Amino acid sequence: MTALSISPAVAEAFPGTLVAVVTATGLRGHEEWPDTAAALAELERRLADGTWAPADETDPRIEAWHTAYRAFGTNPRRVRPSVDALGRRMAKKGTLPRINPAVDSYNAVSVRHGLPAGAFDLDRVTGDIEIRYADGTETFTPLGEPDVAETPKAGEVIYVDTTDVLTRHWNHRDAHRTRVTEDSTRVAFVLETLRAERDGHLVKLAAEELQGLLAGHAERTGVEYLSVGVG
Repeated sequence: MTALSISPAVAEAFPGTLVAVVTATGLRGHEEWPDTAAALAELERRLADGTWAPADETDPRIEAWHTAYRAFGTNPRRVRPSVDALGRRMAKKGTLPRINPAVDSYNAVSVRHGLPAGAFDLDRVTGDIEIRYADGTETFTPLGEPDVAETPKAGEVIYVDTTDVLTRHWNHRDAHRTRVTEDSTRVAFVLETLRAERDGHLVKLAAEELQGLLAGHAERTGVEYLSVGVG
């Protein structure tokens, strides 16, 4: 199984990091996922009736990511953390995007709990995955832009395997190569916080919720936690 790790340098800079890794094998992405559809509809209904709203940059969960982005040289109002961008889109449009059941599941959990989330098709990952600082030589092909090649600047936090970058700016944007589609059958989902002492319980709740959405449409699911501080 693909291993995921945090480099010592990133762990030292962000000692409160906690990452939940939810894995699913034998995923069936071409069937209906009624529980995921219901979760999306519930969030949209609650937003419409004013009983809930996505976390914005004034929320401590989002503010922590803005602070981290600035620390590694990224302007978080120009290049936003994934959960911030997703919440802003939902607040503006009133709906969440429908991509495919697996992606829709982690989007619903992400915006509900105010936590960045992402996923990698493990059949497209090479070797193990590491969260580390870019050295300026890596390449990245953005999701939906297979003919584009970017070079993250040195010092940017990235997810990377043995081929190239899987996610830029820690969690801003995923790569095209490891995108999750209806055909993906082995997937690793991640949910993240930089403040485990405050939000670790939310990460665990979100991971259990995501696993619950996946379990009825997979042969096997599991959850592991990657922590560098207090979990």
